[in-house]
Amino acid sequence: MSAGYHHFIIEQGATFAQTLTLKDANGTLINLTGFTGSMHFRQNPDSDTLVLDISTTNGRMVVNGTEGTLVCTVSATDTSALTATDGVFDCEITSGGGIVTRLIEGTYSIRRNISR
Repeated sequence: MSAGYHHFIIEQGATFAQTLTLKDANGTLINLTGFTGSMHFRQNPDSDTLVLDISTTNGRMVVNGTEGTLVCTVSATDTSALTATDGVFDCEITSGGGIVTRLIEGTYSIRRNISR
């Protein structure tokens, strides 16, 4: 199965929160118990510099095993430190057995904060 495609809009100074729900072809929730995940945002695919890192390692991503969800949250304080720009991202999960699956990929825009 190939990764889905999406465009995220991240607003400076506002909490960024997204929940990804994984279901199989029959619409049944996929059990993600034991999985870890990461979502990396970069200005372009060749860049070594992360614009934003959302992962189970840094606590910005929570995997809810039997619920089949990945809950991604970046605080308003953290988004206020981001520079307005556009770029690319992908999101991958890794099973306890080490199998890596790319779930979603695409583009993003960080929009400037006007209210301060």
